[in-house]
Amino acid sequence: MYEMDVQIELLKQGAEARIYRGNFHGKPCIVKERFAKKYRHPQLDHEICKERLKSEVRSLVRCRLAGVHAPTVYSVDYKGSKIVMEHVVNGVTVKDFIKETTCNEMLDQLATSIGTAIGLLHCQNIVHGDLTTSNLLVRGGDISALTVIDFGLSFMDSSPEDKGVDLYVLERALLSTHPDTEHMFSIILKAYSRANKKDSKDTLKKFEEIRLRGRKRMMIG
Repeated sequence: MYEMDVQIELLKQGAEARIYRGNFHGKPCIVKERFAKKYRHPQLDHEICKERLKSEVRSLVRCRLAGVHAPTVYSVDYKGSKIVMEHVVNGVTVKDFIKETTCNEMLDQLATSIGTAIGLLHCQNIVHGDLTTSNLLVRGGDISALTVIDFGLSFMDSSPEDKGVDLYVLERALLSTHPDTEHMFSIILKAYSRANKKDSKDTLKKFEEIRLRGRKRMMIG
């Protein structure tokens, strides 16, 4: 269970959870609350929420063990389907950072940091599940150490297919928002290969297959 020092404030609501901002024993925090789905049997819904909560917490903890920055987990309430975690108050999303940065050297450094972080995650078989530029934070202006957030769709898997999908989702998110960043993504893939020597070759091969399937779907409509 968790104790809040001040009244929590609703920040946003997604398809799976509500996100609140508050204070946990003097520390700024985020409370993520998964809510019940009325179309599911209550017991089944509780079990699904509990397992997804466990998976998210596991990924957050293993992320830090892998050497990648992620919000610290302060408390978990499985009965209430809530996670209390660190609020990264000095973080800027990679999406906004790219929009505001005109220095190509800084963008190249950022791409290296992104590829390294994802490579380290995949090396530990952590599949993020929603790798977008909104879920990567530049913290305190330090490009060398990204913070990865929102592990709500994450899971543990050694499959090159799932890791390849992670990369494909990131590529689509990057290029759809920032059309002139093809060079950045090539740097991301190079840094990814260096950080994930264990299975990057197989993952990148699968990524190219997924990318080709995606292009064919776009052509067919």
